[in-house]
Amino acid sequence: MTVQQKQEALIQAFKELLKQEQFGSQGEIVEALKAQGFDNISQSKVSRMLSKYGAVRTRNARQDMVYCLPAELGVPTAQSPLKQLVIDIEHNDVMIIIRTSPGAAQLIARLLDSLSKSDGVLGTIAGDDTIFIAPTNVNEIDNTIKKLEVLFSRNLA
Repeated sequence: MTVQQKQEALIQAFKELLKQEQFGSQGEIVEALKAQGFDNISQSKVSRMLSKYGAVRTRNARQDMVYCLPAELGVPTAQSPLKQLVIDIEHNDVMIIIRTSPGAAQLIARLLDSLSKSDGVLGTIAGDDTIFIAPTNVNEIDNTIKKLEVLFSRNLA
């Protein structure tokens, strides 16, 4: 098996594990991959893969916090269903807060972090259902809010 084939097999196994929605820690994912014969896997590699493929921790049907890859969302883009997950956008003249459906904040923050600074977003911090946005310029915060509302196709003000 070539290096490329091994990498593709690892990615496929990783995605299949996350579809099971039963792994609550990166260590559990590492152990599950090792059990499948991927001996050269580390927690840091799993961490990078989780980030690369947009995995988030959310509650499964048993209400356990687990890692998953929401298949219907995939990699966030401005055209993706993420806009349906935004509940509210507000600000305090210094910082912008976006409230989302539970488990959606990291996906939406990833999209916002991909925007150019000319869109008014300097950076984000995401929890489970809340995103803190540092605007590029606090004097232009109202324009940034308008751009975010257009991005998510909602009049949330």
